[in-house]
Amino acid sequence: MLEKIAIPSGVDCSYENGILKVQKSGNSMLKNIFSPGISLEVKGGEIILSAKKGGKKEFNVIKTYIAHIGNLFSGLDKEYAYSLEACNVHFPMTLKVDKDKLVITNFLGEKVPRHAKILANVKVDVKGAKITITGRDKEAVGQTSANIEKATKVRNRDRRIFQDGIFLVSKEASQ
Repeated sequence: MLEKIAIPSGVDCSYENGILKVQKSGNSMLKNIFSPGISLEVKGGEIILSAKKGGKKEFNVIKTYIAHIGNLFSGLDKEYAYSLEACNVHFPMTLKVDKDKLVITNFLGEKVPRHAKILANVKVDVKGAKITITGRDKEAVGQTSANIEKATKVRNRDRRIFQDGIFLVSKEASQ
């Protein structure tokens, strides 16, 4: 089984020790792409993914890697921005960014603050109840957004009454 991806013009790619590095006009991104039985090589303006066995598992892994590589290429040109909003019915929560985590205090009146991990190369801005997450890596921006939403998940309470939390409002890709 063999799949080829054309490298867009102006993009430099290199693959060493299971890490694919793509660069274009000062922007560079890294992605760990390694799977036993699947080989990747950069040759003559294209990325070649091949598998010794042509089974369903290898086919699925190769197609997943193609999607990841496509996200890397689009991230070199665009910056992704996710908007989240904090909603509270009972207790006003306080949000602040502390290095690589978002600290959520007074969620549902809890005394212990909750934390959400912010991944590398992602910028988080908090203005009141609005949170903006920006970055070039689509997967890191999405995972940071999911971490923040998951940190405010309401457990062991009636969701119809306790509607507090932080929720995704919009996703955008800017040039």
